Amino acid sequence: MDANTSPDNTENLRELSSMPIGRLLWKYSLPAVVGMLVMQLYNIVDRIFIGQVIGPEAIAGLAITFPVMNIATALGVLVGAGASARVSIHLGQRDYEGAARVLGTSLTLTLGIGVIYIGAFALGMDTVLRWFGANEVTLPYARDFMLYILPGLMLTNLTFSFNNIMRASGYPVKAMVTMFIGAGLNIILAPLFIYVFRWGIKGAAIATDIAMAVCMVFVMAHFFKSAHGPVTFRRGIFGIDWKIIWNIIGIGAAPCIVNVASCLINIVINRSLLQYGGVEAIAASGIFVTYAAMLCCIILGICQGMQPIAGFNYGHGAPERVLSVYRLAVIAGTVVSAIGWAGARFCPEIIARAFVADQALVEFTGHALSTGMMVFFVVGFQIVSTTYFQSIGKVGLSIFLSLTRQVIFFIPLLLWLPGRMGLDGVWSTFCISDLLATVVTALLMLYAIPRLRSIRPTPAS
Repeated sequence: MDANTSPDNTENLRELSSMPIGRLLWKYSLPAVVGMLVMQLYNIVDRIFIGQVIGPEAIAGLAITFPVMNIATALGVLVGAGASARVSIHLGQRDYEGAARVLGTSLTLTLGIGVIYIGAFALGMDTVLRWFGANEVTLPYARDFMLYILPGLMLTNLTFSFNNIMRASGYPVKAMVTMFIGAGLNIILAPLFIYVFRWGIKGAAIATDIAMAVCMVFVMAHFFKSAHGPVTFRRGIFGIDWKIIWNIIGIGAAPCIVNVASCLINIVINRSLLQYGGVEAIAASGIFVTYAAMLCCIILGICQGMQPIAGFNYGHGAPERVLSVYRLAVIAGTVVSAIGWAGARFCPEIIARAFVADQALVEFTGHALSTGMMVFFVVGFQIVSTTYFQSIGKVGLSIFLSLTRQVIFFIPLLLWLPGRMGLDGVWSTFCISDLLATVVTALLMLYAIPRLRSIRPTPAS
């Protein structure tokens, strides 16, 4: 046994190369899916209580903040996704010191990036929110939420980034449990602050901050225990190592670009919606985005379960196991996206009614869901394939696929279709870009899969 690994962690790593792929994907994906859903609960709980208690204007104000939250998430994912993929590859290569150095560099990088973007948003809050589509009606709600959520964004990034690394280093169940702690607190505190204390939209932000602070403590405590193998905090792994930083950013760039693109899309969407449908359309968009994000979170959870398996076995030189886990992940992701598509097509108003009581807004949102998610059943395949390239370190292809759905097709369509179809042009943009991106993804996978078989096993050390 290597001196750098504990018996517990050695067994966790061994199963990545020996356990049947179906069982292994289930073991890693189930906690990841639950963790992603728990993460999404923070947003869903806030939006349900805000929509039901305060009203459509507050939901619209909250929707205005989505680009800010997307940027914060993007910068967190830049570190978390990149670091977890690098850790998996290092562990597959039996480079335990390299995995530990990735961990230390990730902490320095997360803290540095967090200070910069939180300070930038705080200094120009009103200007940023107006640029994102706020008007005199929605700005007070958006400002109240951002004023209190900004300090918690650093906690959010630390929690989610290092939760990914925990999962990648062999602790998927523990990663899931730590997310439950924060979500449980948020579910308790949000209604208390909104209903009982009458703090309005800022109460939802404060509840999220407190929940994230507690969750972050539990996540970070894991990396201070030497019993958890080589991927723990210790002297000599912190600081600025530019080679490691570029390796992290290179792999993390793809999911980061997805979130930055979501920010750009939200800006253009909010402006188009304000022009063609007013505040009611922005409120409907907030519900639409929440429902789609919940489904994508499940697919991303499957991807997070796939990532350490694919990354470890790629580093280990086992192409058939990489392909097997990719195929199973595609099947699972497609099932999820198909179920989400069915809900949006056949019972959209039931979904909308969970967020708002206003019947006109329910009908408005139902139409948006049924139109915008017309081909959502293809999204699972597209997201899983993008993560596949990220998992094996193919940065360029992963970034390109991220851009196809979110930028290359979406933004030009969003700038063109509303001028010809009005508000329906906004919703139609979603389904057309999904379809085009999936075609491109399928062609790239047909090119890439045969080339994977050329990798060779890593010699035992």
